[in-house]
Amino acid sequence: MPTDVIKAKNYLLSLGIHGEIPMGTEWMEMRKRQMSGQQESVAGGTAASQPGQAGQAQRASNACCFCWCCCCSCSCLTGRNEDSEERNRRTLCEVTGEGTTDGDESLKPTAEDICMWGQSFDKLMRCPAGRGAFRQFLRTEFSEENMLFWLACEEFHKETNKGAIEEKARLIYEDYISILSPKEVSLDSRVRDVINRNMLEPTSHTFDDAQLQIYTLMQRDSYPRFMNSPVYKNLLKSISEQSPES
Repeated sequence: MPTDVIKAKNYLLSLGIHGEIPMGTEWMEMRKRQMSGQQESVAGGTAASQPGQAGQAQRASNACCFCWCCCCSCSCLTGRNEDSEERNRRTLCEVTGEGTTDGDESLKPTAEDICMWGQSFDKLMRCPAGRGAFRQFLRTEFSEENMLFWLACEEFHKETNKGAIEEKARLIYEDYISILSPKEVSLDSRVRDVINRNMLEPTSHTFDDAQLQIYTLMQRDSYPRFMNSPVYKNLLKSISEQSPES
């Protein structure tokens, strides 16, 4: 048997083809069909892999992410943060009375009220409308937290339930005493030490020393500037404009 025929037979056996070995034109036709079949197989595999890759990419882009990373585009974390912020805001409003419709800032002062504010800081703070006007002024000086802390302590004094006292004491501490809070009030080390000891077993008087210190700070530092501010001067002007009509 010719050497080239033996080689062809061995090659076909390696491909799993048995029987008579086609010769001449038949051999060439078979070889072409084999090559064509291999090319179609390769092309089909490539085409099949592309949809799979596209599907993976689509699933990756549409998948909802439950991880903590900031690159996630889904709204899972955003929703949780907004819920947390809303809960914190409601709690703060409950403690301080902030944001209520009958708050100090919603009250309209009378001419007598405005005149009394100029007599003493105590009279200003005893008047709800005075506290509202003074708070607006503190906001312009970026020190509104002093008034908010004082108001929170006033509400805190009214609490009698032990569980509520402990919870509100924690909230006040986190909002106004903690050095990590953006609304931290300015207190000396002695008062901070007193608060830290009181927080071991909170009572309605836990923040008394701190409240007095912030009250004194507002009286000595902010109140004189309030008396010379456009806020108070405009109120006095409104009184003088109303006097001829009355």
